[in-house]
Amino acid sequence: MKRLIECVPNFSEGRDLAKVDAIVAAMREVPGVFLLDRESDADHNRSVITLAGEPEALAEAALRGVGKASELIDLTKHTGAHPRLGATDVVPFIPIEGISIEDCVALARKVGREIWERYRVPVYFYEAAAQRPDRTNLENIRKGQFEGLREDVLRNPDRAPDIGEPRLHPTAGAVVVGARKFLIAYNINLNTPDLEIAKKIGKNIRFSNGGLRYVKAMGVDLRARNLAQVSINLTDFEQTPIHRVFEMVKREAERYGVTIVGSEIVGLIPKRAIELTADFYLQLENFSPAQVLENRLATSLGGAVSEGPGKLAALAQPFLDAVAAPSATPGGGSVAALAGALGASLGQMVAGLSRKKKSQTAHLELLSEAVAEFYSASQALSAAIDRDAASFDSVMAAYKLSQGSPDEVRRRDAAIQSALQGAATVPLEVARKAAEVFERLGQLEPISSPSMLSDIRVGRLMAAAAVRGALENVNINLESTVDPAFAGRMRSEASSLLARIGESPVAAGRS
Repeated sequence: MKRLIECVPNFSEGRDLAKVDAIVAAMREVPGVFLLDRESDADHNRSVITLAGEPEALAEAALRGVGKASELIDLTKHTGAHPRLGATDVVPFIPIEGISIEDCVALARKVGREIWERYRVPVYFYEAAAQRPDRTNLENIRKGQFEGLREDVLRNPDRAPDIGEPRLHPTAGAVVVGARKFLIAYNINLNTPDLEIAKKIGKNIRFSNGGLRYVKAMGVDLRARNLAQVSINLTDFEQTPIHRVFEMVKREAERYGVTIVGSEIVGLIPKRAIELTADFYLQLENFSPAQVLENRLATSLGGAVSEGPGKLAALAQPFLDAVAAPSATPGGGSVAALAGALGASLGQMVAGLSRKKKSQTAHLELLSEAVAEFYSASQALSAAIDRDAASFDSVMAAYKLSQGSPDEVRRRDAAIQSALQGAATVPLEVARKAAEVFERLGQLEPISSPSMLSDIRVGRLMAAAAVRGALENVNINLESTVDPAFAGRMRSEASSLLARIGESPVAAGRS
């Protein structure tokens, strides 16, 4: 049975996106680790990264993220609306499939010990991994935050870390590691900048003050948007569903003469949570999750998904669902990268099968080289699927930076331009690699088996589509770039790439 867990490390950096990129890159270097989501918030000055994989790989990825964050984040210079104790603030492990909460506890304890051994950053354990009852709740550990605990731990033995010396790391603080059930991070924004109202609502709805069970909440100041926010952690959405939280915040807000202007999910949410909310608001009679099309298909076609033609559809469906979702990423740039990767994979298949045929023995060495080249290209283009999405997310995060003072405006403008250049560079790299695949597929045709000519031609069509699609993303980002030299270099190379696949700039639209 496959053993799958989720890890959602929270890092105390949501403004310098280059640092966040470096942390994410360090974690993604571990084979077998999948990046499911990343969220950065400038007001909170915090990033939430969602990873999944098998236990050993995910543990190593978490460790590398902690190490990179300790290098890059200095809490003595950190400010933000969200409470924090460490450069890497929390590292929770969540069981998904084939693994128990007890297994996640053991993994959390192992990772905690390794954090201290590698980086000399002390560790506290929370939730199911807590070694003391009073440390089950994160807020108890984080009381006073970095600045307060830094002093308190020196004179109060009761606040000493679970692992490491009784003092915080001078710049990285401490890491809180744990194991827990799935948590929904849910924020509700109010049509007022009055932080005190948000704080009062948070106090009234959280369980520790007599509010809703399985709810933790606090008020947060969203200065960039001139709004107050009720920031919520929902630790058991089946016992306390998300719609119940929304309705209680709505009623509490009305007491203060304010309304809700929107809400957001930070990270991911289980489909079951959406089903429960839909059932409540639509007042469906005798509703069952079995009435959801995807659930019924999963049950009825289970055998087909595990073997036979349905298996291929099941492999593709998660990406198709992600593209179809009403969110900006993944978008056209990621789709272009996938098209290029598919073209390269077809080339690898053709070269691999051709070198097994006696009729192609004379080309064995060339075909073997082609297999390796197409494999390398496919891997690079596949990695660009996430890189393109991440680069666009960086642009969106830069636009959300505060504009409260002239210095903040200048920093925001600089961050936007840097992010735009990154968002143009990634698709240009995709176009460059896809053009190589297009040309290499053409070279493969005379030395491969004639029976696979259609596969080569489909591969070239996919590679050409990748070039054109990626360059559309280059152009859209260059439209907002204020550096004419940079834009000129990019457009010049774009024209050359179009020529390599037999397209003119005019035929392709813009370039």
